[in-house]
Amino acid sequence: MIRFSTTLLSSVGKKIYMSVMGLFISGFLLIHLIGNLALLRPDRDPFNKYAHFLTHSLGNVIVAAEIILALIFIVHFVYGIIVTLDNWRARPIGYNMVTNAGHTSKKTIFSTTMIYTGLLILIFVVIHLRDLKYGEIITYTVDGREIRDLYALTVQFFGNIWNVLFYEVIMVLIGFHLAHGVWSAFQSLGINGPRFIKIIMVLGYIYAAVISIGFFIIPLWVYFTGGAA
Repeated sequence: MIRFSTTLLSSVGKKIYMSVMGLFISGFLLIHLIGNLALLRPDRDPFNKYAHFLTHSLGNVIVAAEIILALIFIVHFVYGIIVTLDNWRARPIGYNMVTNAGHTSKKTIFSTTMIYTGLLILIFVVIHLRDLKYGEIITYTVDGREIRDLYALTVQFFGNIWNVLFYEVIMVLIGFHLAHGVWSAFQSLGINGPRFIKIIMVLGYIYAAVISIGFFIIPLWVYFTGGAA
């Protein structure tokens, strides 16, 4: 019987745990995107009620979920660094150019920049939480109760073109990260037969495009429309 600690430290185990955590994050991004699409509506109430439900109505459930999600992010990032360093040590001579390594390797610009896009995304998450989730508290009354106007804060934030540009660059990098990360995660979990690898790659690219483009259009919409009246 394989010990958990042995699996955790093996080269295959590291990739498996990193992949599982990455798939959890990918799923969270889809849920997060669906909720944020309320920002495209010409009414601030739906988005604010959604945000209020998450932060107040769910109570300790959302706190526990946020802690688990934070741990998943940290574990995924740490394993990403470890796996990358292991790969660098195994191949000390750097590549002069990005090419397809053949078979199931599929070396692309997406795969060779994973550690860098991952680091920038992590920095972005911290900034994003600081500016919005833990940003200025603006409130208003709706349905007889006072709730936070996160919609107004978001509109205020994306009213600055530099914030929009920064956000858009990160959304492109998220697309890059997911373009390789999603399909390679399934490959690390053993779904890598010749009959499936092309399908998984295509679905991974489509998923990356949906997430990246979905988040990409929100700040542009807010910036050019000015949000709800």
